[in-house]
Amino acid sequence: MELMSDAVVTHVFAVYFFLAVMLFNLYSVSTAKEFLPLAKRLKFMTPLYHLTNAIVMYTGAIVSAYAQHFSFTVVIMIAAAIFLLVIEIKRYKKMRVIKTTDTKLQEEFMVYAKKIYTIEIAILVAVYIISKIF
Repeated sequence: MELMSDAVVTHVFAVYFFLAVMLFNLYSVSTAKEFLPLAKRLKFMTPLYHLTNAIVMYTGAIVSAYAQHFSFTVVIMIAAAIFLLVIEIKRYKKMRVIKTTDTKLQEEFMVYAKKIYTIEIAILVAVYIISKIF
């Protein structure tokens, strides 16, 4: 039973770290004055974002498999993890093609990135609330 509690604790800490990465990215986008430093910071943070998402998915799979419990909440968590993966990839692809001289696209991206990170945080909080209800 100790293995199960360790996996749950690891999963919970991974989710908190994942949320911290999202909040840091949202803070970075909200306080950025120039696009180039922001793009460099987000480019650095993207692998960390995906690593923490992968850890959350992996530890969640271990907990679910060990408990032999597949419920509505687990399905929601899987869907949320995949959605967060896809939406972050789309954000990165949009950022990567913006040239340093195209200020209009840079401004549009900043608004877009704020929306994306707000949606990501809202989804993570909603999944947490759903997991407590069900």
